Order: sequence, then C-alpha cells, then structure tokens
Amino acid sequence: MEHGKKFIKGTVRVGVSQVREPSPSEAIMVSLTVETATMVSQEVGYDSGKIILGRKRHILVDTLGLLLVVVITAAGTSEQAGAKQVLLKLDAVRDRFRRNIKIWVDGGYRGKDFQHWVIDVYRWILSVVTRHEQQKGFVVLPLRWLVERTFGWFNWYRRLSKDYEILPQTTEAFIYVAMIPLMLKQLA
Repeated sequence: MEHGKKFIKGTVRVGVSQVREPSPSEAIMVSLTVETATMVSQEVGYDSGKIILGRKRHILVDTLGLLLVVVITAAGTSEQAGAKQVLLKLDAVRDRFRRNIKIWVDGGYRGKDFQHWVIDVYRWILSVVTRHEQQKGFVVLPLRWLVERTFGWFNWYRRLSKDYEILPQTTEAFIYVAMIPLMLKQLA
C-alpha cells in the first residue's frame, strides 16, 4: 500500500493512513441556513432565528471535515427534524460507516427525548457541544470548527454561496460534486 492509502472494493478511502481505520468512529452534524434566489419556490422556508428566507443545509462530516451526508430542507425545519433525515440517509449506507458510534452536535439538537430516540433506533450516541455559561461573545468550540470549515469550503464555489437551484436534490448533488476536489486534495 503506497503512502498508507488503502483501496477497498475499487474505491479510494480518503483520510486513511496505516494507523487509521477506513471507517470513521465519530462524526459532527450541524445545519446552516442559506438564502435562496428569488426564482426558487420549492421547499423554501423562513428561519426566524437567523431572519433568512431560504433553505437549510444539514451536513454530517467526519473528524477531518470531509462530507459524509448532506440533506437540504426548508429553512423553517428544526434541527432535530433535519437530523432525522440525515440519520436515515446515513443508516442507508451504514455498512460503509460500521465504526461510527458517536455524533457531535450543537445546542439545536439538545433534548433527552431526541437523544434517546437516536440511541434506541440507531445505537449512536449524540454528544452536545456547548460553550460554558461563563464565556461571553464568540468562542471557538471543540470539533465544531471542523464542520464550519467545511461550510467555508462550500463558499469557494459561487453556485453554493446562495441556493440557486429549484430542486433541493440538485443542491445536494452540487455539494457532493464540490467536495470531490477537496477530498482528492486530501489524497495528495
């Protein structure tokens, strides 16, 4: 195996070295509300917390910031409802993520009922990352910056800076396409 890269079933596994397993054991899930263009009318909602009319991008990344799953919903969708769609999509390809047992989330996914539902249905542990009450203003949260960096990578692609697509599935596809060069760069 040259340079620690593994080839499994004809596909290259990104982020695999001789000391790492090919499947991530932890993931980070966050959502971001993005404005839509004026001509977009399908699955558009209003996020009253951020005062944005648009769509929400729910993403799940590994600890390297590489995209595992993306789901696009209306901006009015709660984090927990979007997370259920993300987890359903992740469960469909569960054989590729056998070791994933812990998912780090922000405060929007808080709630014992939701956390117990995730444990009961999927056998995954949700761990909420929040800042300490004594801290004021902006604080860099552990692991959270990884997913924010991934959202920053999306801004390198003009088409992803705003949601111009009529169908949310098209936006999902363009996000996956945008991640291809970034994941290939990790192989170099």
